[in-house]
Amino acid sequence: MSNPCKRRLIRDFKRLSSDPPGGISGSPCPDNIMLWNAVIFGPADTPFEDGTFKLVLTFDESYPNKPPTVKFLSRMFHPNVYANGELCLDILQNRWSPTPANAEAAQLYRENMKEYVRRVKATVEESCCLLTFGPPRAINCIHHFIPGLRVWRRLNT
Repeated sequence: MSNPCKRRLIRDFKRLSSDPPGGISGSPCPDNIMLWNAVIFGPADTPFEDGTFKLVLTFDESYPNKPPTVKFLSRMFHPNVYANGELCLDILQNRWSPTPANAEAAQLYRENMKEYVRRVKATVEESCCLLTFGPPRAINCIHHFIPGLRVWRRLNT
């Protein structure tokens, strides 16, 4: 494994394992260091509180000079997340646009915060109940990854 990208990913995983940041959990697939599964736990005191949002990160050989592709497997209602789960990260690629990924979420956020919060809370509720993990290529990796997550202990308490 002499590839600089893969060496960096191994180092990043070791660092993540030894000093995990609060609110997230992540791990590479057992058979593919370039494909990671992650969970973001909704931050306290936000409409996303108590949510468990699953993601897939796909790295290419240019990492860490280029960010991974990130896709939510959990449904999200957020101005910067497209309906298919992809993030609006054009600012990192020098193609910034003022147009939000989810125009409805952006409009509700600006004009009707109560309805925006209601819609976000609906996705939070769904994130805790559904066990659908998205594209078939991710299912095997997630099968290996999810059982050890803190989220399952938290949901069962």
